[in-house]
Amino acid sequence: MRVSKLMLSLITLFISGAVVAQAPYAIVIHGGAGTINKAQLSPAQQQAYEQKLTEAVNAGYQVLESGGTSLDAVTQAVLVMEDSPLFNAGKGAVYTYEGGHDLDASIMRGDTLEAGAVAGVTIVKNPVLLARAVMEKSEHVMLSGKGAEEFAKLQGLQLVANSHFDTEFRYNALLKAKEAMKKAEQKSPHQASLRLSPAWNPAWNMGTVGAVALDKQGNLAAATSTGGMTAKRYGRIGDAPIIGAGNFADNQSCAVSATGHGEFFILYRVAADICARVKYGGVSAAEAADQVIHQELVKAGGTGGVIVMDKQGNISWPFNTEGMYRGKRVAGQAAQVAIFQDLAKKPQ
Repeated sequence: MRVSKLMLSLITLFISGAVVAQAPYAIVIHGGAGTINKAQLSPAQQQAYEQKLTEAVNAGYQVLESGGTSLDAVTQAVLVMEDSPLFNAGKGAVYTYEGGHDLDASIMRGDTLEAGAVAGVTIVKNPVLLARAVMEKSEHVMLSGKGAEEFAKLQGLQLVANSHFDTEFRYNALLKAKEAMKKAEQKSPHQASLRLSPAWNPAWNMGTVGAVALDKQGNLAAATSTGGMTAKRYGRIGDAPIIGAGNFADNQSCAVSATGHGEFFILYRVAADICARVKYGGVSAAEAADQVIHQELVKAGGTGGVIVMDKQGNISWPFNTEGMYRGKRVAGQAAQVAIFQDLAKKPQ
């Protein structure tokens, strides 16, 4: 019986011990959580979101399938969402109180625990690329404002006018938010809890995008990007650029990207807490995420959700809001996307 050269090579590799089992690979993304009213979302709008989510998750998956790193995969997925006006990141970023856009982003690799983040940037087209540059090409973890933009120039990243991020949808949200703030101020001057009151639409707090991936080498990575909170003032920074709050990755436990009312995610260090429960508490990533999102945050009045992946590639995406734009794709399977509690399959 003749044995092919390929078979002989495989036999030789097996005998020599050079054949290593390939790790599972997968990617999961989110495009924000909040009060997403099914009745107010037209079929055309829902289709647009599902198509863009599918495009984003497939962009990351293709990197993984070709043997690329989880870091490259999450970067590519987030870039797709940053360049879309549908999400509160990059092109579709919400407005600040003053009528501009301040963008935040972070990225982290699970093998070395290296991370990079930027906050309050106004002219960088893709903040996730700047966050990655901070991680890979500087001695720092987080840069902010004008300094971060100067670093972006030195790195040759694409810069745009702040008006590049303008969208009519987000501008209308700003007008509504400012009107709610005005009425609340007239009724109760210096009210500190407006953003928790019935007059405030929770959707104005949210919309962050993110991605988590596991590559064939067994390495996790996570990336998060946002325009922040509608009508934010005084240089407010949320959880998205804060390592451990809105973003975290550790090969020894899990990787997380969060979206929601950022102040709560900062106070409850949501992303790191989930991974710590896995690493030190012996619970699954899915169980840990459920505990934090449906118990800890709910008790505190916090709203939002997370996407989570453990070192075996198991995915979970709990959220305590009406909906969360999300998608996933596991090795050998078609992409799946969803907005509400149901899961819509999108074969590609």
